[in-house]
Amino acid sequence: MLIGELSRRTGVHAHQLRYYEAQGLLEPNRGANGYREYTDDALLTVAQIRNLLEAGLSTQEIAYMLPCAIGAAPDFESCPELLDLLRARLHGLDEHIDTLSRSRQALHDYIASTEQRVSHRYPACDATTLEPTPA
Repeated sequence: MLIGELSRRTGVHAHQLRYYEAQGLLEPNRGANGYREYTDDALLTVAQIRNLLEAGLSTQEIAYMLPCAIGAAPDFESCPELLDLLRARLHGLDEHIDTLSRSRQALHDYIASTEQRVSHRYPACDATTLEPTPA
């Protein structure tokens, strides 16, 4: 199938499919006319790529993982190196979430302390909008 058909059947834009090819994730054949020609296996590969991207993996990580992928979800063949990669990625996400949680709490604290100062300084105003409070 040509790239347009693969795009229609997967819902993935042609420019993204070309990007996947450039990253080594898809390997189309080339027809005599130079057009990319994909086998039906490309449908499964694109589904795997999309699902792994949604999991937050990079295209480099996906390139490493695809040879072990089974099914659209995908599931993976048992491979210690693959588990190490997934665990490291999960650890990185956990650290990022912790950092974001601390940042979120700091912002909440700044807002609360600022609102408190505003309400002490302007008792007749709503601290969240600085509009006069209704009498």
